[in-house]
Amino acid sequence: MHVLSLDEGEELVSAARRVIEGYLDNRERFDPERIAFNLHKPAFGKRLGVFVTLSHFPTGELRGCVGYKRPTNRLGYELVYAALSAAFGDPRFVPISHKELEHLTIEISLISEPVPLPKKPTMRERAVRIGRDGLVAEYGIYSGLLLPQVAVENSMDADEFLEEVCRKANLPGEYWKQPNIRIYKFETQIFKEEAPNGKVTEIDISKEGS
Repeated sequence: MHVLSLDEGEELVSAARRVIEGYLDNRERFDPERIAFNLHKPAFGKRLGVFVTLSHFPTGELRGCVGYKRPTNRLGYELVYAALSAAFGDPRFVPISHKELEHLTIEISLISEPVPLPKKPTMRERAVRIGRDGLVAEYGIYSGLLLPQVAVENSMDADEFLEEVCRKANLPGEYWKQPNIRIYKFETQIFKEEAPNGKVTEIDISKEGS
């Protein structure tokens, strides 16, 4: 998946950091709608799913990850709210502080439109390519999403990745074999800071997962 240039990716990452800094500097007067409205460059007008991931540097330990798998508004709006939620609304973590932000890297994952996998388990497993695909599992009120880098970073095969996305949806791992669970795959384009507030690069995880 390649929808934005590196320069545009840099703009996204920079905007996410400015949003978090702006909220920390003056949360009482912070207006996310105004910030989103002012993100008017062409890249921010696209309609894409987006996830914002915060990680400790240099350990890479996760500090927050929130986003939207399907676009409901232009990318500028989604980026603002995903950045705020990753920093201050991820239920797995306490809100970050200004001092901590200085030691966190920001990663932006753009999400393609999710594509349903076949219902037959063997075909589902064959349809998943590690290093390219992320997964979504949906069953009734339950839903879970895993970015493709999760499988690569944890050396998962397709079977293990399918099990893990079910667990992310608070379902038993083997539920991916049930025909009535909806499982989708998607691709990403990833931009990440090499160090906190540092150079932004585009990450190609497909080489690691090949």
